[in-house]
Amino acid sequence: MARSQSVHLSVYDLSGRKVKTLLEKSRPMSWGIIQWDGTNDLGELLPAGVYFYRLDTDEYSQSNKMILLK
Repeated sequence: MARSQSVHLSVYDLSGRKVKTLLEKSRPMSWGIIQWDGTNDLGELLPAGVYFYRLDTDEYSQSNKMILLK
């Protein structure tokens, strides 16, 4: 049986403000795909540009840059 852990995945703008929470729950350890639609937490479309995502679990964290193109 796969072990569950807490998973948080958020998107940040260049100034470090969190603009979207994509995932925040406990789930089994496994691979998956999560797509961001370019909106903020209010459902508003964000401008094209550079954003960062941050993935945090109980045992791991990673941040990386991504580009939103329109």
